[in-house]
Amino acid sequence: MKAELKPRINLDNRTALETVIPLSTPFVLFVDPSSACNFQCVFCPTGDRALIRSTGRFQGALKFEIFQKIIDDLGDFDEPLKVLRLYKDGEPLLNKRLPDMIAYAKASGRVDYVDTTTNGYLLTPGTAEKLIESGLDRINISVDGLSDKQFWDFTKTKVNFEEFVNNVRHLYSVRGGCEISIKMPGDELSDDEKKFFFDTFGNYCDRISLDNFAPCWPEFDVEEYTGVTITEGIYGNAITDVSTCPYIFYSMAVNADGLVSICFLDWARKLVIGDVRKQSLQEIWTSEALYRHQMAHLEGKRCQNETCAECGQLSHCLPDNIDPYVDVLAKRLRAARPFD
Repeated sequence: MKAELKPRINLDNRTALETVIPLSTPFVLFVDPSSACNFQCVFCPTGDRALIRSTGRFQGALKFEIFQKIIDDLGDFDEPLKVLRLYKDGEPLLNKRLPDMIAYAKASGRVDYVDTTTNGYLLTPGTAEKLIESGLDRINISVDGLSDKQFWDFTKTKVNFEEFVNNVRHLYSVRGGCEISIKMPGDELSDDEKKFFFDTFGNYCDRISLDNFAPCWPEFDVEEYTGVTITEGIYGNAITDVSTCPYIFYSMAVNADGLVSICFLDWARKLVIGDVRKQSLQEIWTSEALYRHQMAHLEGKRCQNETCAECGQLSHCLPDNIDPYVDVLAKRLRAARPFD
């Protein structure tokens, strides 16, 4: 197998957040090219279309003009953005202008690195070549079945598995400098299926992994939807208990309609702090709305917010822990954002 057995998250050489908070420029910006998805995966709230309709959430593609403004707004910050993540709730390839978005971001000089995450269903040879030509740095492919039937059972979508595999192989053959990462939920796979997964994809990507289901979506019971009892973290890590979310100190998320959430897991739009159509990104990043959320976490009040209280990302997927530094970080944040 050519690929490294390694999860898509980068755990090596991470910046110690306690040394840099508060950030004048976010490290990561999530931008959702499409809030809709062509799959109905059981582990994901977007897959439950009735549930999404009940929230009133916009379902559609991000307009290119809004995306251009987002990238242009990055020029207000002191430093280039380290990572632009072109995914959040939906399937990015449903937005026909995704390659144009990548190219615009890369040409701006305001973004160091661009990646996206896809279910791979629309990853035809022509689309793959456009993505590579656009300058994409990394593509994460989530494999949701190892046969036509398994895809249907898991996603309620008819997928030709052989064609799916051929498309991945073509992407690998034209990838150039783009890193390819492939992962799949391994909770319910037999040992033979796990071997088949690695044998099928292991020579056509740069990193590959089997992840566990995790209750990362706030107010969405993954165990109930999947029937899987979760006993460890998404990467096989131990389940932890922390009070402070580190993500809200180095990232924020622009939804497909332009509303800005403090969190990339805000599927129900309960953590909206701004609107990029009416405000600049810098204005939102330094806003009192974000400051209040950050201070609540630093003061041990995270669970007073129902959405944050129900988030399993911190217990099952956490790469950083800033709990030991909350007092000094609160002092620094008050000095930098004098809203009190």
